Amino acid sequence: MTSTHPNALKLRELYADLSRIGEFVHDDVVLHPATRAVDPAVGDQVGREAVVEWERELLGATGDTLVMNVQDITANDQFGTVLGTLEGRFGDVPFAQAFCGVWRFENGKVTEHWENIYTPDLLASLVQVAPSRA
Repeated sequence: MTSTHPNALKLRELYADLSRIGEFVHDDVVLHPATRAVDPAVGDQVGREAVVEWERELLGATGDTLVMNVQDITANDQFGTVLGTLEGRFGDVPFAQAFCGVWRFENGKVTEHWENIYTPDLLASLVQVAPSRA
């Protein structure tokens, strides 16, 4: 019999409602944005408040149409990965891209998250998310 790791269950809950990210992260969490390689103005988001605001602004940029369609979650005590498709609308422009979220855990809380999107330059051109708080 196979059981699902508790960190995988946390990730499933988180991807079902990104506005709840603050419940799952350490106070000093670091988020590396998906557009980090193509937009030099975007820096790491450091701390719970910055990460919560980052996700809130992403949701707002899509008019709350953002959906993370999860295809696969793998996790253990230290790391988690989530594969799926990010879907939403940026104004009148529909958007759907493959993503891979990589998560680092300590004692059941997220300490670091790497956002990865298939075409980060397209995402960067569609949305101006929160400025760097690093």
